[in-house]
Amino acid sequence: QKPGKATPQPGEDTLNGHLPPGWQSYVSPQGRRYYVNTFTNETTWERPSSVPGTPKSPVQPDDSPCVLTVNGYYISGTPVHQLDSGHTSLRKATGDPQINCVTFPHPDVMPEQQLLKPSEWSYCDYFWADKKDSQGNNTVSGFEILLQKQLKGKQMQKEMAEFVRERIKIEEEYAKNLSKLSQNSLAAQEEGTLGEAWAQLKKSLADEAEVHLKFSSKLQSEVEKPLLNFRENFKKDMKKCDHHIADLRKHLSSRYTAVEKARKALTERQKDLEMKTQQLEVKLSNKTEEEIKKARRKSTQAGDDLMRCVDLYNQAQSKWFEEMVTTTLELERLEVERVEMIRQHLCQYTQLRHETDMFNQSVIELVDQLLRKVDPAKDRELWVKEHKTGDIRPVDMEI
Repeated sequence: QKPGKATPQPGEDTLNGHLPPGWQSYVSPQGRRYYVNTFTNETTWERPSSVPGTPKSPVQPDDSPCVLTVNGYYISGTPVHQLDSGHTSLRKATGDPQINCVTFPHPDVMPEQQLLKPSEWSYCDYFWADKKDSQGNNTVSGFEILLQKQLKGKQMQKEMAEFVRERIKIEEEYAKNLSKLSQNSLAAQEEGTLGEAWAQLKKSLADEAEVHLKFSSKLQSEVEKPLLNFRENFKKDMKKCDHHIADLRKHLSSRYTAVEKARKALTERQKDLEMKTQQLEVKLSNKTEEEIKKARRKSTQAGDDLMRCVDLYNQAQSKWFEEMVTTTLELERLEVERVEMIRQHLCQYTQLRHETDMFNQSVIELVDQLLRKVDPAKDRELWVKEHKTGDIRPVDMEI
């Protein structure tokens, strides 16, 4: 499905008054409201005010990690230090969609992701999710689909070259047979204008044979050879690229798993701290203040661990996103280049074929002109002059 642009989210802002001109309100996947200036593309977590000098906090401060989903949409732009108890910037909910082994917020609770190239159907926008096979069992990554498309295209290019090779063989055999037939001695004794036409017809076969031989030679150098001239190591290079993207996917998945593990550890530490604090308040336990401080330190440490895991995840996510975009655009460029190259050389094939037909047509027209000039009376006159035995005379008779 083709994602659209994020739409403004009504809510508390409309209740508290209208936003200044140019500002629109949106809700992040975590439910946090942020604001975008459609004139300047400025973003802020704080509600903008029309009063000059109102401070604003950017959505993506330099010291704040952000988690990118597919197509460049930001999952989180909030520092992990600001996470409330029991809330993290990554939350795995039952039924949430998985994209490339990573669970993201459900589309129903987040704005639709914007396309990187909204004006065209580009590879970089539509091959992020995994695709199930026809039986609905195994899944194939979007990048693998692009890779197979590229490899299939190269195979088709090779088969086209083989097709042209067969055409060249036919032309060579045809030229050979025409040349042989033109040297046949049958009816070589024909004389007169008909004899001239017959000799020209046989010569036209030799001329046509030469044309077809040249046609086959040009097919080989200008069509077949260029179709075969693609990188010998192309398949090996594509495998390296595939392995690179697959490694990034695995790395990203492992980073996400680490975030989930750290989040659960933080929740447990917070629950433990809360329970000990409550027991101390109602005096149901002999826990000392020192033990409470120890539990608080462990909770803080768990929060620091979660922050570190999220930072690592953000780095892996950013790297994976950049490599996916770069590689898909490169595959797209290669495919456009392949199609254009094949188109040009097939046009060259049709041009060569047209030139061959034009020459053959001119040869046939010459023979046709000679045949139209065949004159039986003139042929008879020429033959009589060459083969006569004497003039007709009256015979003297004795009486």
